[in-house]
This record gives sequence, C-alpha cells and structure tokens, in this order.
Amino acid sequence: MFLGEFQHLIDGKGRVILPAKFREELADGLVITKGLEDCLFVYTPAEWNKLEDKIREMPLTNQNARAFTRNFFSGAAKGAPDKQGRVSLPQNLRDYAGLNKDVVVIGVGARAEIWDKEKWAKYSAETESSYSEIAEQLAGLGI
Repeated sequence: MFLGEFQHLIDGKGRVILPAKFREELADGLVITKGLEDCLFVYTPAEWNKLEDKIREMPLTNQNARAFTRNFFSGAAKGAPDKQGRVSLPQNLRDYAGLNKDVVVIGVGARAEIWDKEKWAKYSAETESSYSEIAEQLAGLGI
C-alpha cells in the first residue's frame, strides 16, 4: 500500500527518485501511465494486471470505453527502479503531466501518483476546502 506525500526532483535524464517507502513494493517493476487531473499513475505489476482485467471487461461498443482504453494504455510504460531508486519517466508522460523539475509523489493506496509540484499544491488546496462535503457525498459508498 502506498501512503504519504514526498517532494522530489526530476533530473536531467528525466528520472525521479521514488520514495524509499515505495521502492520495496516496486522492486519487481512498475507501470506508469497517464492519470487523471494531469498526473501520472504508478502501479505494481500485480495491481496493473487487476486493472487491465477490469478495463478489458468494458464494452468495446461504448465510445467512452474505447477512448479511455486508448488513452490509458497508449501512454503506459513499464519500468523498474535502478539501484538508486530512480525511475525514468518517458518524455510523452512528462509532457502530459507538465512535469519539469519539482514533483510530488503521493501514495494513494493501491497506486502512487506523480504530480507537478505547483499543480499538486493547487489541486490539494481546492479539494481540502471541500473535503467534508466530498466525504458526505461518498458516505453512500461506504466511505
């Protein structure tokens, strides 16, 4: 499980150091793809396989399902942390998420997310102010 918020930098070769707390879980590899709200999603191979199975069940006849599937999988890249805990972020994914230098890596349970530092600060401030309201709306989901 991925938990926490960590400030990191992207180096000149497009690599980011993963938080030490995440490295063991990602030691066998990872999949990075386009996330929502202009961030990147990072999955373990096991979580990626679960997600892939769910997406495969979506109806091919549904236009939104096809569009989501195309975007989600076309941007995906497999990788593994090097000995220093760094992982390469492909240029297309850095462009998608607007990642240049300062990033925030957050744990979101079954996945990690990589955000541009300024975008994360803005998103976090916007959603924190309505956190209680969001919790009330999700109460019906058992949250």
